[in-house]
Amino acid sequence: MKRPLDQVVISGIGQSEIGRRLGRDGLELTVEACLAAVGDAGLTLADIDGLTTYPGASQAGPGFSGASLRDIHDALGIKPNWVAGGVESPGQLGAVVDAMLAVAGGLANHVLCWRSIWEGTAQGAGRRRGYGSSGGRPSGMMGWQLPFGVTAANLAALQIRARMLRYGLTREQLASIAITARAHAALNPVAIYTDPLDLDAYLNGRMVSDPLCMFDCDIACDGATAFVISRAEHAAGLDHPAVAVEALDCAHHDRFTWEGGEDITRISSRWSSNLWQRTDFTVSDVDVASLYDGFSVFVLCWLEDLGFCPVGESGAWVADTARISLGGELPINTAGGQLSGGRLHGFGHLHEACLQIRGEAGARQVDHASLAAVGVGAANSGTTAMLLRRA
Repeated sequence: MKRPLDQVVISGIGQSEIGRRLGRDGLELTVEACLAAVGDAGLTLADIDGLTTYPGASQAGPGFSGASLRDIHDALGIKPNWVAGGVESPGQLGAVVDAMLAVAGGLANHVLCWRSIWEGTAQGAGRRRGYGSSGGRPSGMMGWQLPFGVTAANLAALQIRARMLRYGLTREQLASIAITARAHAALNPVAIYTDPLDLDAYLNGRMVSDPLCMFDCDIACDGATAFVISRAEHAAGLDHPAVAVEALDCAHHDRFTWEGGEDITRISSRWSSNLWQRTDFTVSDVDVASLYDGFSVFVLCWLEDLGFCPVGESGAWVADTARISLGGELPINTAGGQLSGGRLHGFGHLHEACLQIRGEAGARQVDHASLAAVGVGAANSGTTAMLLRRA
């Protein structure tokens, strides 16, 4: 009996121009990525019969969404049989998960899904404005946090400090994540920051919320990423390898807050262990990992919760950057992640993993990459964990 995931493949991938502040319209960037993905899948717009996106029409902050479901529906003239779009999903990759389930369930044959963001241009050179800052009186949890200046950076700093106290994490260990991301970004022609970053520069970097510094934070930028999810039989007609999802997990058992969860030192990736119950592969089979790095500490959590090292030991595990760099035991975020490559909000992580599995990552290609782990999400949103392989 075939599993639902056996019936789908990622047939096409595409990205728009990526830049810090491109000065281009968000819809224009989204259309660019969508057309690239459809062409990569060997399809025309007439073949697309499903549409889905994250975050949909939600506008959590200026530039947080470049194009809604309705925008692309109208701009490209697609006549879908199935649509979905919204922020409440299994993390940023919820749209991709929705697309896979729709195709596996027979609701569509080829679903176009995208994530576009243009915070760099929308927010200009001023102070970055995040979730809940779109104007008007804040509500819900934001109504309690924003009046006291509580931001995502403050909460990530609390998490880092708690890990320092409980597990002995040091800033030198945490620096390994940012330093490795920057080294990988130097091999990515569309990365935002490519100048070398060493330990001294990291330790002397501007403090944002002690002990979190500027190099621990992702970079607002402009760009769009799109995928086409197709029925598995379409793989035979492609001029490149199709990417299959070997296993998938979207569990979230805790509250959707950082400070109100069961353990401030961890994020919702802690519930992703079911991933390994859905495959015959083991952790040791993974060749490359794309792990969410909205803040550097999240990578440590994903490493522990996917089983690469015991809980609390990720700091020591990454202390030697060679282990997580190209040529090492587990290359991580080979395009530079969000810390140096740019904040493409999870879709960028999946895009890079697909390139690695297809053998198309250029100078940053991991030799003989046949299994990629993708972990996207943090504490205040759903998470998606995937294992990718060639179809």
